Amino acid sequence: MTAKRKGDQLRDCPAKLPLDILWLPKSVMRPAGPEISHTDCILVVGVSRPKLAAAFLTVIIVSLFLTFHVLYDGAVYNIQAAQAVSEHQLAFLANRVTHLNPGDMNTINHPMVFPNRVRFPKTRKRLPQTLIIGVRKCGTRALLEMLYLHPRIQKAGGEVHFFDRDENYLKGLEWYRKKMPHSFQGQITIEKSPSYFVSPEVPERVRAMNASIKLLLIVREPVTRAISDYTQLRSHAATAPLPLANSPHPQQQAYHLSTQSKFLGVQLENGDANDLSNNGHTSTGVGNTQTTSSAFPSASKSFEELAIFPNGTVNESYRPLIISMYHLHLHRWLEVFPREQLLVVNGDQLIEDPVSQLRRIENFLGIEHRINNMHFYFNETKGFYCLRYDSGDRCLRETKGRKHPHIDPLVVSKLRKFFAEHNQKFYELVGQDLGWPEE
Repeated sequence: MTAKRKGDQLRDCPAKLPLDILWLPKSVMRPAGPEISHTDCILVVGVSRPKLAAAFLTVIIVSLFLTFHVLYDGAVYNIQAAQAVSEHQLAFLANRVTHLNPGDMNTINHPMVFPNRVRFPKTRKRLPQTLIIGVRKCGTRALLEMLYLHPRIQKAGGEVHFFDRDENYLKGLEWYRKKMPHSFQGQITIEKSPSYFVSPEVPERVRAMNASIKLLLIVREPVTRAISDYTQLRSHAATAPLPLANSPHPQQQAYHLSTQSKFLGVQLENGDANDLSNNGHTSTGVGNTQTTSSAFPSASKSFEELAIFPNGTVNESYRPLIISMYHLHLHRWLEVFPREQLLVVNGDQLIEDPVSQLRRIENFLGIEHRINNMHFYFNETKGFYCLRYDSGDRCLRETKGRKHPHIDPLVVSKLRKFFAEHNQKFYELVGQDLGWPEE
């Protein structure tokens, strides 16, 4: 291609720019062919003025930086959201937030919806504002799951045992906070550990965290609760491993036996654990396995034998009975917290008519009534109510609602007479007669 022809093509290019940037027809960048469009032009990056070139380059760099910054912020937000809430929880939270009343907009913001994108308001882990402090075997797990039906409630996944176990309490409140679920502002976080109720040091520790915290105490008829406690303790003792008979560490054996005694609900006198660790084991050859009953005689005893002495008097040191003496433990809590910060829930009525008890709790927590009969259905096989979520039906796990062993009616009557005085003291503390049978 001659220089003259190239010059003609440059003159034929219709694009005219005031800048020192060259527009060339594509034909000058490739061999000439029979069909050449003189209007088909391309931009040749070439700026003859240094200042203009510097300004142009600056604009490009700033544009790239801003684009990268926006993309980076979006990626960080998505990563944090994924860490804070799993996909399952995200869908569940979306459902819970969008079902709030319009009046709740002041406390919990709805997610901002854009095309093909939902952005949720920020969640974070908060210390609990409400505790279910007990009582063991009175329906604490069922109560927590029922309350979780409410969109204003978030629950800790398991029993944290922060206030009653020194090894956890010494880790500090930040450790405790990390055990809590993510929640929106305005939601109530609830944690339950039934052993809080009977642990002497817990009330003061709870007040040190939050003096205005609200407390839920669920109780059942004391004898029924003690039998349920015995049933669970026996179930745990039957599956709890014991140390080997030829263990070279007798102190470790004594520790395991002391732990086993807690499963059984009995207390060992000083030296009993060491005696059992030395003399109470039976060897079975290689492996030296043993049964719980051979190493710990109380494991094979019935409820009647553990609760009533041979002379016919009540064994007041039997732990399942001690826990059922509610007034002994409640005194400690009322010395620390005012009565209006504690609500007593009737666990027997919660089984028969859950909505009535949940209405009382909603009033106590200051939240609107959202849980109704549509959230429950009666399971004929299990013999109690199960929960109905938007995502499906759910019952408590198989270990809940164990079938109680048959107990001698005379023993039940004797224990109810024994508890009559204890129950009256409890009624006076709570200002409510729960009507438990006295014989």
